[in-house]
Amino acid sequence: MKETTQTLPETKPSEAEKQQQRLVLIESALYVAGRPLDLKTLASVSKTRSKDLIKQLARTLRQEYASRNTCLEILELEDSRFVMQLKPKYSSRVQRLALRPLLTTGPLKTLSYIAYRQPVSQKHVIDVRGHHAYTHLKQMEELGLIKREHAGRTKTLRTTPFFADYFGLSHDLRGMKRQLKRIGFDEPTSRGTGE
Repeated sequence: MKETTQTLPETKPSEAEKQQQRLVLIESALYVAGRPLDLKTLASVSKTRSKDLIKQLARTLRQEYASRNTCLEILELEDSRFVMQLKPKYSSRVQRLALRPLLTTGPLKTLSYIAYRQPVSQKHVIDVRGHHAYTHLKQMEELGLIKREHAGRTKTLRTTPFFADYFGLSHDLRGMKRQLKRIGFDEPTSRGTGE
């Protein structure tokens, strides 16, 4: 006797299931990125074109995290960007477990000088930070944190959108400088041995 198997018709996911799947994808993207993501990026991950829907879903997810008793939070930044991060009150306790910082102290000081003074000539950065800054600039350029633009015979330095995203800063130059002042930016001016 021959068995017959019935195949059930495929059922399409309900709208609620689609929204839940999008929430999971947004959460996954924020977790994996480790930096702020804009609505366009989140929309592409969620396979939708509606930035309004993505903003609504990201805000829903942010509220869910705010109501949980967890060490993580989702923040909405300027320019409708979202980031998942460790709550500041837990950072100091676990910071030593991080693999390694993106930049050591010397390059970080050079980068902060560029961020605050941009656009700034490479010659000026070298004059202020010393000859070791050439190595810093190469490292920062390889990481995608700065870009060098030729302006005649000189080079002008600026931070990249990735820099703003990585450090959770505004893409708008004036806004970025205001944020740097607000967080207690101390303009580095020291020259010397790698710092």
